[in-house]
Amino acid sequence: MSSVETEQIPRTRMPAAERRELILSEATAVFAANGYGGTTTDLVAQASGVSQPYVVRMFGTKEKLFLEVLARAERLLAETFLGAIEEARRAEAADTVASPAGAVGAEPGSLHERLGMAYVGLIAERGLHQVLAQAFLLGGDPVIGPEARACFLRTWQLIRDKAGFDEHETKQFFANGMLINTLVALRLAGGHGENPEVDAMFAVAFPCSFETYASHLPTADEPY
Repeated sequence: MSSVETEQIPRTRMPAAERRELILSEATAVFAANGYGGTTTDLVAQASGVSQPYVVRMFGTKEKLFLEVLARAERLLAETFLGAIEEARRAEAADTVASPAGAVGAEPGSLHERLGMAYVGLIAERGLHQVLAQAFLLGGDPVIGPEARACFLRTWQLIRDKAGFDEHETKQFFANGMLINTLVALRLAGGHGENPEVDAMFAVAFPCSFETYASHLPTADEPY
């Protein structure tokens, strides 16, 4: 096999769809760590275990790759939120059947709590929160900006309409989400347990204990 052929073939053979998903997942982490300006297709290729020409053949330009990463992030976000809403509806229906009117008993977590936990759970998808934040900061970009605005509006409408939140509830949910994005992007997890101010911010922003998601939070000394 020639050196050219070796360069063009991924190290591990797998179906194209799986390879594509792997690259998008790794690209999410790379864009999150380096920013849009600091990311190259070569960095994404290295993280994905494939050659740079392979990434370019599959996605084209860095701009197109970022748009694919953003679309994937929005899809995961929407699927996660809709799943939490459906779960809350089922729990509410089951609780209504099991408990007669006026009965006092343990109630399932509120829809607000379920959605908050669902959003925090997405931290396991490395870089997703930071990529969304970066896309919103690129609002002035003639190509990325329109897609980022559309993503934000669709997500706002999903929370408001599907969850049945009013405008104030929707605003509060988004505000807390932005605080979570900031804590993750700043990699403040490394200061938890050492700085009481950091502890307090995590406690107010996250709807669960720090230990629940600590292993998924990036720290300042991690590359991605």
